[in-house]
This record gives sequence, C-alpha cells and structure tokens, in this order.
Amino acid sequence: MPITPRNEETSETIENAVVRQLAENVWKPFSGTTPADTLQAAQNETSESDSMRQRGYTVSPSLAYRIRILPKPEQNELGTEAARQIDAQFDALENAISTEQAADQIELSIVMPCLNEADTVGTCVRKAFAAIRAMGISAEVIVADNGSTDGSIPIAESLGARVVHVREKGYGAALQEGIAAARGKYVLMGDSDDSYDFGEAPRFLERLRAGADLVQGCRLPTGGGRVLPGAMPWLHHLGNPALTWLVRQMFGAKIHDVYCGMRGFTKSWFLHLRQTCTGMEFATEMIIKSQLFGAKIEEIPITLHPDGRKAHRPHLRTFRDGWRTVRFFMLLSPRWTFLYPAALLFLCGLLGAFLALSRTALLGIAWDAHTLLVSVFSVIVAVQLASFALLAKTYAIQNGILPEDARLKQMCSWFSIERALWAAGAAVLAGLSVVTWKSYSWMSQGFGPLDYSETMRWIIPATGSIVVGMQVGFCGLLFGLMRFVKK
Repeated sequence: MPITPRNEETSETIENAVVRQLAENVWKPFSGTTPADTLQAAQNETSESDSMRQRGYTVSPSLAYRIRILPKPEQNELGTEAARQIDAQFDALENAISTEQAADQIELSIVMPCLNEADTVGTCVRKAFAAIRAMGISAEVIVADNGSTDGSIPIAESLGARVVHVREKGYGAALQEGIAAARGKYVLMGDSDDSYDFGEAPRFLERLRAGADLVQGCRLPTGGGRVLPGAMPWLHHLGNPALTWLVRQMFGAKIHDVYCGMRGFTKSWFLHLRQTCTGMEFATEMIIKSQLFGAKIEEIPITLHPDGRKAHRPHLRTFRDGWRTVRFFMLLSPRWTFLYPAALLFLCGLLGAFLALSRTALLGIAWDAHTLLVSVFSVIVAVQLASFALLAKTYAIQNGILPEDARLKQMCSWFSIERALWAAGAAVLAGLSVVTWKSYSWMSQGFGPLDYSETMRWIIPATGSIVVGMQVGFCGLLFGLMRFVKK
C-alpha cells in the first residue's frame, strides 16, 4: 500500500497519512466504521501511548517514528479471516513506511524481476522484508515488473514492495531498470519464483560490507551449494557446469556457478559495468565483465529450492538461452573467437605449404599442389581472423566493453598506417612479381601446355601473397581510422 499524504500543500506528515489510510482502507472495510480518534491519535505525543493501549491500540516498536498507533482488532470482533487480513495489511504498511522513511539512507535494495509470478511473488517479498527486519537495516524491496497481467503487481504493492514497471521485455531488461531505480548502496538480486531464499541476504550483505564488489551465490555442489530434488531440470545439471567451465577457461573467473541468479553487488560497481544484455545472458555478462575489469569477486554457497510456480512453466528456455550465452561468450572474447582459431589455421597452413613445396613424403602421402592450395587458403583465412581479432578488441575497448590491454597498447605505439601499407605493398609486389615471371615463361613457350604441378607451386603461393597483402593494407587503414576516431 503506497503511503501518500492527502494534500501536499497542507504538508500532511507520513505519520498522519499512515494512520488516515489505515483507518480508511483497513479498519473500515472490515468493521464498517472508522475509529474517530485514529487521526487525532497520530498527532499525540508518546505519553499518550499507555492510554491508547488500554483502549485496544498498540504502538509498534519496530518503527523509527516517535509514535505509531495501530488498531489491533481481536479475532472475536471480526472473525479469524478478517483479523488475519488486517494483520497482513499492518505488515505491508510497516514495510512501506520503513522504506519511505529511510529513502535517503537505504543500505540494501533487494531487486526481483517479475513476469506473471502471482503464485510466488508475495512469498518472496515477505521473505525479503523478514530478512530486512532481522538485520535491522534500512532497506527496500523492488519488484521490476515486465508486464505482468496475473495480479502480481497488486500483490507486491500490497506487501510494501516498490514496483518498477519495465516496458522492454527480457530478464536482463527488467533487472537493469530495477537496479537503476534502486536507492541502496548495495543491491541483492534474486528471482521471484521462490527458488532462492532471501533469508540468505545477511550473508551477502556481510561480504559486501567487507569490501567485495560482487558476491555470487553458488547452487552447485562443486562450490559447496545444494540443489534440492526437483529444483533443477536434469539438462541444467549438465549445462550449468559446462557454461561455468567455459567462463573459467575463457575469462579466468574463479567461480563455480555462472548462472546463479542470486547475487549481491555494490550499486556503484553495477553502474561501472555498463551492462547491455537484456536476456538471460545478463547474469553471465555481470560475471565476465566483473572479472575482466578487476572486481573483487567472492562466492558463497546457497540452496536452490523447487520454484513455487503453478500457473506457467519457467521463463528460461534451455537451448535458446544456452546458445545466447555461448554467443555472448564469443562476442566478448576476440582472443578465443578469432585469434586462437587464426593461430591454429596459420600453423596448419605453414605445415601443409612446407610439405607441398619440399615434396616431403609423410605418412606415405604425396603432398602436392592440391595440398598447397588448401594450405594457402588456411593462411589467408588465418590472416583475416587475426585482423578481426585486432579490430574487435579495439572496438570493444573504445566502447568500454572490455578493459584496456597492455599488449594492444604496445602494438598501437608501434603501429602506423604507413608501416601497414609498406608491409602490404611488399606482399602484393612479391606476389605480382612471381605471377609476372611465370606468365612471361608461359608466353615464351607460346602459351602452350604447362607442367601443372610445377606451375601451381609458384602461382598458388604468389596469389596468396597478393591476397594477404591486400588484407593487411585495408585492415591497417581501418585500424588507423578507429584510432583516429578515438583520439
């Protein structure tokens, strides 16, 4: 229930607004009357609390206001169900007021993405507020709603959560806007399907207070976590460790569960990362960028519970989101995507060219012109991939996607467009010289039949040299343009 003064011009205090709304929206619908003294009670001093208790009211000690008058009906007045509903409204008011009062000094924001989670969002919000009360801190609960139509929004608001409406579809899009709206120094994110226990919040907060930039939860046994029966599809038991292994190998992140959706981080660090992914790969983007930009990352084991959804299946699509994650790995690692394949193709091309040109018999195979053709083709592709690696890395660094690279800096200090063009010109000239020489020889023979094997041993490498020279030259021009734009 949002806490709003009746009229801003009269400067109605939040205390008065709370009691007024309590009287109008909570007590009256169940009892049929509004206690006449409720509004006046909000203006009384603390000394009035004893007399109010004697008349059936209590002062809530958990709020920071000087006086907090709440009517507490007995069950025999309105019935058990009515009293239970009123108690729930009391909790929602208390949560909302705590958030309003601490808006300028919030330490922790708990953010949950939501899309039609009416079955579970209420449970998650209650658990989050229970953890906040147990820690005794100034905190808020934010539900980043991605277009729910099943009643999730009123459920979250009725329990005191702040709902952020997100138009752009996607798990990552919802979280990005929810986190951007967070007012806390620290942020804890977790799904609203009741698969994560927000009672774990104190453990995350403790590590963040100690100086961690990112505290990653781990559900998998390899990192000390626990997956309860039925909490994770069998295919994910294979996919999650595989994706985690890729992250460890490709980016050096020392974590054991890259896809765990429960994690805490500082708001300032999240803003520094400038995340862009709007889908499920949002979670892995945070881990990878944090590792690349030198964050202090810690990991704590947690338990994954079966989600409480009844109305629909999980939003995660195993193969679609798995591919999108692998695709993101490739985009964020020019070294693995371009440079390593380039090195492999280049070495294979050189080996094949050596065997063909030297007429070396290996493994009983006669390596001839056809081998040379494939080998030169491999070298051409290798040079192209290497240029892609250079350009992709430069672009990513310039746009803040990847951090600065000392080796690239050193290369840039040596590089000049003139040097690239000289190298390219030398390769093209060498190739053209050989082609001209062999063409002259052919002409001197009256353009008659040629020795195929002998001729191709010259023409194939020469043609490859021309192509590689053109690649180097144009790549050098583009690289120079990118550096010029940066300056």
